[in-house]
Amino acid sequence: MSKNSISNSVIRRLPRYYRFLGELENNGYVRISSRELSEKMGLTASQIRQDFNCFGEFGQQGYGYNVSDLRLEIGKILGLDKQTPMILLGAGNLGKAIAAHIDFHSKGFDLIGAFDINEELIGKEIGELKVRSVDELSSFCAENNPVAAILCVPMQAAEKLANTLISCGIKAFWNFTHYDLKVAHKGVAVENVHLGDSLTTLSYCLNNIEGAEKK
Repeated sequence: MSKNSISNSVIRRLPRYYRFLGELENNGYVRISSRELSEKMGLTASQIRQDFNCFGEFGQQGYGYNVSDLRLEIGKILGLDKQTPMILLGAGNLGKAIAAHIDFHSKGFDLIGAFDINEELIGKEIGELKVRSVDELSSFCAENNPVAAILCVPMQAAEKLANTLISCGIKAFWNFTHYDLKVAHKGVAVENVHLGDSLTTLSYCLNNIEGAEKK
């Protein structure tokens, strides 16, 4: 199957498989069937087999899946065996939290630079990096060739900054702004993160549960 034909829903289940298989491995599991995996993850066995078949044949009839081998293969599919150079734009509270608390190496990335326009932040430490001025962005990219960027900047600054980053060779964005990069830049990979939307979804689910209880 062509990678371009794999649905987004399948791709979004891969990190969950990877994480869950890691938990199984840590708990001493050596092998597991699709039925057992489905019961633990709340999916159907058929769905799991279909998802894995998008990328190849990983299991054996009558044996199931080797937990360690399957996790390793999914990690390769996700690109976790690589260390893609990444930079951070916006060293405010959100940027600081991301730089300090995300294990980039285990996610396939190497955070190599942090930038901001605020002179009070430039030169300060963020995670293991020193914050640089955005004025240094082009020269830094030319020298270090980052491929991905984290955007933690105001929405009104995102469009111009994205154009600059793309011209510097950035091909992927972890986007915490509300600027829709996909509309203006169709050739880049974008993962939009809307924390407020997630919290609003939780509000709906909570109220839906409460509504069901009152009936």
